[in-house]
Amino acid sequence: MIIAGLMTGTSADALDVVLAEFVLDSPRVDAGQSSHSPRGDAGLGARILASREVEFDHRLRADILRLLEPADVPLSLVSSVDARLGRFSAEALQQVCTEVGVEADLVVSHGQTVRHDITDGRVTSTLQIGQPAWIAEATGAPVLSDVRARDVAAGGQGAPLVGMLDGMLAGDVEAPTAVLNLGGIANITVLAPERAPLAFDTGPANALIDVLARRMGEEGFDRDGDLAARGRVDDELLTELLAEPYYRLPAPKSTGKELFHADYLDRFLGTRTNLGEHDAIATVTALTARTVADACRVHGVTTVIASGGGTRNPTLLGRLASELGPGVTLTGTEEAFGLPEGAKEALLMALLGWLSWNGLAGTEPNLTGAAHRSIAGRLSPGHGPLNLPAPLEARPAHLRILPT
Repeated sequence: MIIAGLMTGTSADALDVVLAEFVLDSPRVDAGQSSHSPRGDAGLGARILASREVEFDHRLRADILRLLEPADVPLSLVSSVDARLGRFSAEALQQVCTEVGVEADLVVSHGQTVRHDITDGRVTSTLQIGQPAWIAEATGAPVLSDVRARDVAAGGQGAPLVGMLDGMLAGDVEAPTAVLNLGGIANITVLAPERAPLAFDTGPANALIDVLARRMGEEGFDRDGDLAARGRVDDELLTELLAEPYYRLPAPKSTGKELFHADYLDRFLGTRTNLGEHDAIATVTALTARTVADACRVHGVTTVIASGGGTRNPTLLGRLASELGPGVTLTGTEEAFGLPEGAKEALLMALLGWLSWNGLAGTEPNLTGAAHRSIAGRLSPGHGPLNLPAPLEARPAHLRILPT
């Protein structure tokens, strides 16, 4: 089954598109067991047919960023971005499918998270926009969307959902391991022998870095970490930033730009008129590294497997390695799993699609804090009626990246 995963994160710079072919390994068949009853020890293979990062046009990105700030916005802007992002996603996917010469049997579109509201540690609402009907109409394929809401309704955080993918990729680990994503927000999945997996947002990754990079007239992010490399960390400012109560909350927990946004940062910078812009961006880069390392340290992590846009920032990675210390190995998903770092989040969407299509839960209570497992998302039919297969009995235990 070929599934397209579409992902846009809190950095709001581009749409990640993955085309993946999923193959269910033949499960072991015991005496008296039907070969048509997949067991939990069956494996799943994923062959990455294409992985693309399609940049948003300037106007669409600017409007998405407006929606991510805490200020009130007109409903007309929400409606406009919902439709425009849906059309953009449809066109981007069609372009990738044409390049590769394949069609998707199913599309999973995460959409853009524009609200993720939390009160007293509980997620009260989450909203992703990017109208899936445009994708279904353009491609003819069914589209799974709104993949977080059901977990939230069950009392979960709805984020990060990547813990399931991380656990399936890593399999059984010999020592505490963190699988890290450095997007706008940083999240980790902690895997350890004889312990249930744990997943949570550690705090900002690129969110505050991007705010300062845009103000410095750059392209919206700190390319190659060059801006931060020119500055020096202000230790007093870093200490004040680290006093944020979120960092001390227990997992599972999630956050977003509802907390870590431009006005939030300005409350710290407003009294530091003499702070150089390069020193400021060096300090928020150090904040990301410190908060990730602190979260890993709490759980005794000895290996960190990183992905996401932040891994393209050598200044951030250098600081992270220093904060983790010499006893911790820092590596990437390409080396650990054979998975390009830019493909991971979109592959997660594709995996959720495979699970939902086959009647399997896409969430785990220990990862999100929900009361029970949930099948993720809602389906929009393609050109034909929905015709789902008979549900599988158990989720595959492992996911293997297959050679192309």
